[in-house]
Order: sequence, then C-alpha cells, then structure tokens
Amino acid sequence: MSKAMEDTSNLIELDPDLYNEDLAPVAKEKRNWSWINFSTVWMGMVHNIVAYETAGSLLGLGMSVWQALGTVIVANIVLIMAMWLNGVAGAKYGLPFPVLVRAAFGYKGAHIPVLVRAFVAIFWFAVQAYAGSKAVGAVLGVLIPGWASLASYHVIGMGLNDAIALVLFWVLHAYIISHGMERVKFFELWAGPLVIILGLGLVAWAIYTADGMGPLFQEKSTLSGAEFWKVFAISVTGLVGTWATLILNIPDFTRFSRSQKDQVVGQAIGLPGTAIIFSLMSVIITSGTIIAFGRPIWDPVELLQQFDNPLVLILGAFSLLIATLSVNVAANVVSPAYDLVNLLPKKLNFVKAGLVSIVVAIFFMPWLWFDNAGTIFNILGAIGGALGPVAGIMIADFYIVRRREYSISAFYTKRGIYTYKNGWNPAALIALAIGLAASFIGLVVPALEVLYTYSWFLGIGFGFVSYVLLMRSVSQSMSESSVDNITSSVQ
Repeated sequence: MSKAMEDTSNLIELDPDLYNEDLAPVAKEKRNWSWINFSTVWMGMVHNIVAYETAGSLLGLGMSVWQALGTVIVANIVLIMAMWLNGVAGAKYGLPFPVLVRAAFGYKGAHIPVLVRAFVAIFWFAVQAYAGSKAVGAVLGVLIPGWASLASYHVIGMGLNDAIALVLFWVLHAYIISHGMERVKFFELWAGPLVIILGLGLVAWAIYTADGMGPLFQEKSTLSGAEFWKVFAISVTGLVGTWATLILNIPDFTRFSRSQKDQVVGQAIGLPGTAIIFSLMSVIITSGTIIAFGRPIWDPVELLQQFDNPLVLILGAFSLLIATLSVNVAANVVSPAYDLVNLLPKKLNFVKAGLVSIVVAIFFMPWLWFDNAGTIFNILGAIGGALGPVAGIMIADFYIVRRREYSISAFYTKRGIYTYKNGWNPAALIALAIGLAASFIGLVVPALEVLYTYSWFLGIGFGFVSYVLLMRSVSQSMSESSVDNITSSVQ
C-alpha cells in the first residue's frame, strides 16, 4: 500500500500532543474540493482591498500603467510556481502545513515556523479587517445621521465611529469562522465574483472619464532606468510578500483536493489569471482617478466616496466588505487556526483557534500606521523575507531529501523518523538562520542595502540550498528508507 493511502486507523502510537481530528489526514471521501472551488477561493482572496491598493499604489510609486502590469505579471508567475510546488504534498497526503513541516524541522522544531506563520497571518488579519471596516463605516455613514460626528470621541487612537465599524466587522468574521471550513468553501463561491462586478463598474467609469482606453495608458512613468529597476525589484518582492504566508500553508487547502489536477488547474485559474485581471482593473481605475481628480486614489472606499451617490457607495462598500471577509477568513484565519491547534491539540479545535486568532489580531492596531504606499511595500518585503526560508526548506525537504515520499505514521509519534535530536532537526534550524540572514542582511548592513529589495528570493534560495547541503552532510542518501540513518547520526 502506498504511503499516500495510509489511513489514520493504521497509525501507531498516536501521541495526543501531535494529533487530533483537525491535524489528521483528510479521508479520501472528504477530499471534495474541485478545480472550481480552488478557483473561487483564490478569486475571493485576490479580490480584496489590500490587493487592490497594492496594485494601484504602483502608480503612486511613479510607474506607468504598462510598467505596473508587467510587475504584477512577473510576481504572479513566481507565486503560482511556489504555490504549486508546496501544494503537492497537501493534496497527496491530505495533511495541513503544521504537520507537513515536522518532516523538515522535527516535531518540536516545527513550532518555530508554525508560530512565525501564525504571527504573520494574524498580523494580516488585522490589516485586512481594518481596511474592510472602512467600508462598513462608509455604509453606516450614509444610513445613520450624525455618524461622522462620532469621530470626535476617541477610542485607542481612532474615532468612535471607526471603532464601532471595526467591532461590527470583527463579529462578522467570528460568525463565518464558527461554522468551520465548509462555510469557508461555500462563502468563497459567491464572494469573489461579486467584487468583479464592482470592479467592472469602476473600470467602465474610468474609461468614460478618460473618453476611452487610450488616455488611461498614456500616463508617463516618473522613474528613470536605474530608478525603475530598483522600484521594480522592491515591488515584485512586495507583491510576492502579499501571499508569502499562503505559499507556506497552501497545503491547508490542497489537502481537501479531489486530485492533483484539481489543485493545479484551479490555482492556475484563480491566482495568476484573476490576480492579473484584478490588478489590471486596479491600475486602470487608479489611472482614471489621476485624470478625474488630478491625483492617484488607490483606496477604493475613498474613491467610492468621491461619487457623492449614496446608492453607489452602499453597493460598492458592501462588495468590498464581502471581499475582505472572503480573503481574511480564507487567507488569514485558516492558517493560524491550524497552527494553534497544532500547538495545543488537546485544548483547541479549528473553530476555537480561529476565534482566538481574531482576538489576538486586535493588538496589532493597524489604524495607527496603515494608509501609506511606501509603508505597505516595506512591510510586505519584511514578511516575504521572514517566510521565504521556511518555504525553501519545505520544498527542498519534499522534493530533494524525501523524493516526494512521506511516512504519515511518523508525523504523529515522538519516536519516528522525524524525531531527529529530541524533536529538533539541527540542519533545518541552521538553514533557517542562513536564509533569514540572507533575507535581512541588506537591512542591517548599509553597504548591502540593495540586497534587501530581493529579500524573499534570497530567503527561499539560501534556505533551499543550505538545507539540502546540510542534510547531505549528514547522509549521502536522500531516500525515505535511509532517514533512520540520518536520525541516528544526528543524534
């Protein structure tokens, strides 16, 4: 029997510290996500306020429309390749990220990348929730007389009206999370397409405002040759950083796939396809704002308010609200929920862990620092740099060290082939340190500042190569059957 076909009923020595139902392999009969589900999940995740602002803010950095589109295309090609590579193991074994990462780091060592991933996801949840709450506030401002006057009362750094909108949006997240992964799947089926309708409406407005498509693409770049390439590198790294978290935990979704073909085709349609289209819409609309208002407006809520039409504002803001709920639950709650379950399998399940995550997110207080194009890309670069090495190590472990073969039983015992040295794999920890050093050396050494613009690429590359070399130094054999020798030699 293939290892991929092993059933949890055959697992030996199920350790309660490493196993519960949420961490178990998904049964074959429950792997029912088709390519349509993956397409709509990605559509829902891509079509959100932060992704819109990120693409539109490329014009704010001085790029032309064509330069901005080229940047987005390059970033999405990189992203889909990484998603495919790291999604295969999830679809093959039905296992989530916190379990799969044990193979490289050991069952104790895995807590490090899991905690980093959970921390970043919760951070992103806070950012998206704040961005979406502005849409809630815009609608309430139309419906409730005197809503704007509440801004004179301050609560932890924001107006009372903004605080109320934020709390209401948080409650909506809690409602969806409380119904588990099935609610996530069905919610995504209609959330993504709704945003496309809003986007198409704004594109039509931009074309009408500019008297055709031509003027929208004639805005000149303000960047010189060398200056453009520097901004291009920062922007590609930043755009990859937008989804660097999902590169790690894409197995949390592909574990439900009916087949490898479903996850490959679905992600191909949903990520580069809809992401590029959505980014094209964003830059066209933002270009239209330059013509209409004399400045780029990449905040869609601010743009909707420019129309001074209550119906347009309500319908548009509702679409943005649904879009943000969609991406936040799928991208920024699913992952930390599984991560926290992995840390406390005896006390938490998916729903409880998801609710804990959104409570912790409040403490990031994004309302104090959000709304700046330069800040967005600096944060995205840092996130990508932190998570790149982990992705490199996971990909190297599955494809090079393990030759695409894992032992399911060993994931749930403290005496298996993924035990290494008391649950820690020194090779993975050293590779992680090397990858992080490569990612951030440009941030701490002024003479190497240019390297920081490639933080994610350096992180994933150095993490990959150093892990392979370190594991080879332990044993020349990289087959699954020889890992016992690797373990004993490390110990």
